[in-house]
Amino acid sequence: MYTWNQRTRTLDELAENIGLELTGVALTSMHTLRDFALDYWRRYFALVSVREENEQLKARLDSLEARLVEDRESLAELERLRGLIDLPKSPSWKPLGARVLAGRMGPNAVRASIVINRGYVMGGRPNTPIITNNGLVGRILRASPHMATVLLITDPTSRVAISSQTGRAFGILIGKGPELQLEVIYMRRDANIKHGDVLITAGVDQKFPKGIPVARVTRVAHSDYTQFLVVEAVPLVDLRHLEEVVLLDPTGTARLPEEFDDVPTRFAVPLAP
Repeated sequence: MYTWNQRTRTLDELAENIGLELTGVALTSMHTLRDFALDYWRRYFALVSVREENEQLKARLDSLEARLVEDRESLAELERLRGLIDLPKSPSWKPLGARVLAGRMGPNAVRASIVINRGYVMGGRPNTPIITNNGLVGRILRASPHMATVLLITDPTSRVAISSQTGRAFGILIGKGPELQLEVIYMRRDANIKHGDVLITAGVDQKFPKGIPVARVTRVAHSDYTQFLVVEAVPLVDLRHLEEVVLLDPTGTARLPEEFDDVPTRFAVPLAP
């Protein structure tokens, strides 16, 4: 065998081929394992990078959403303030803006009231009328130097002299409570008033400017017990979601007889069907 192998070198070539193949298999396996490890490592770092990028994008999205909410709120506030600015101009009443700070609070929590950030040193004196661009809110009940409590027209102690916008039927509007409709008392049986009429301030009590919209009539009926009509109404202002209001500070300037006789067109309220 040795002599034959020396002569033909068959066994040497076979051993060389087998060794070469085994070496190739080992080297290929090692390279494959190395490539797999490198690829896995690259993917790991890629995933880490994607995760970090995703976290950054998420944080940016949250920031943009917060800014969008803030911009929407600013836009809504701007629209409300524009409406408040567009109020009837009168030399006898000076408009003063105020922000609503809270609803019922403190000793006046039993009343239908709100707290505003304007006290008597800034024009917020007791009995000062409070309005929005939609109509009457109420009047200041009590005031400190920098804050005031506003008595809403829905409070049972509220009294507002009113007349109907079309028929000029006079009466006194009283509150029945925050969740209840307003009631008009002392309205004559022959008064020209109907469902859907807008009630405006009459101005005869000198507490409110004449012609400020207050409420819309929801019910008119004859009473079996008195000589007056039974009239119910709802406020024109959404008193549950007030954020900004306007105080009407009397300036002492004499009012013209026709002041606020006609309700401005922006106060026009469509009649209920």
